Formats: sequence, C-alpha cells, structure tokens
Amino acid sequence: MIIDDFNNTIDTWINDLERYTLDELCARSDPQGWSLGQVYMHLIEETKYYMEQMESCLKYNENAFEQMDDRGKVMFANNSFPDRRFKGDPFISEKVPQPASKSQLQKDMFQLKVEVNEIGNKVVSSDTIGKTPHPGHGYFSAREWLQYAEMHMRHHLKQKSRLEGLLAGA
Repeated sequence: MIIDDFNNTIDTWINDLERYTLDELCARSDPQGWSLGQVYMHLIEETKYYMEQMESCLKYNENAFEQMDDRGKVMFANNSFPDRRFKGDPFISEKVPQPASKSQLQKDMFQLKVEVNEIGNKVVSSDTIGKTPHPGHGYFSAREWLQYAEMHMRHHLKQKSRLEGLLAGA
C-alpha cells in the first residue's frame, strides 16, 4: 500500500538521524552542494508542498482530464525517479536552510510522517478526481502526489548515502 511505502521510506530517514551530530548534519563538502541537514530540510519543505497539492486535489475535481507528461508517466510506471543525479541551480544550496537543531529536525520529520499519514488515509479512501499541476511533469492526482512524495524521499536516499560517505572520509 502506498502509505506503507511512504512510512518505510520516511522511517529510514527518521531512524538514521540518530547517527549524526548537528555538526555532521551541517557539514558541506562542496560550497555549492547541500549538507545532509539541508537534504532533510528540503524533504520536509517539499513534502509539505506535496501535501498542499493532495489537499487541493481532494477538495476540487478541477483538471480531472489533464495528464502528466511522458517523463512523469515513465517515473510513475517505474515507481522511481530516473537513476541519475540531477544538477540543480547552484544558488539553491544557499536557499535551503541548515537545520536549527537535531532535535527540531527529528520533531519535524516525525510530524511530517503524522501529517502525511493523516492526509494519506483520506487520499486512499477518496473518490475525488481533481488534479493539480506539477512544475515539470503535467498534472497529478492526490494519489499520484502521495506516490511522488515517497519516490522523492527514496530518490534522495542515494544523495544521503553519498554524503554519508563523504562524512566518513572526513
């Protein structure tokens, strides 16, 4: 079930937080790259945005006949982002804040799990057909936004692993 997939993925993120100090979470190996803490902050903010989209889809039946683009269709068919690193805007690393504290990050991740589960239960039991636009892949339904949230977190596990390797080598 889609909620179980999300919970398994976010639990990996939550449980792994125990292993890091705040200094490790904030360490950046590249001035234009993210720290591990910034990856966590990114996941929190993006998932909140996805939840807003789910709520909109559940409230309205607008855009019901709109489609996602072909790249989105491939991602959803594979239940995964493409297996590659995405090169983002070099200034984004400055826009994503460092975590204020490890305990706040833990609290925010746990709260995120609770909130996604609340809306996720509505999503899986709803028969609404509304969709909202994704900035790069056309239109997603509430269920697709939920699936996308899990895929996004899972995609960043590769980045987390790479950053952990850099921390271990430091």
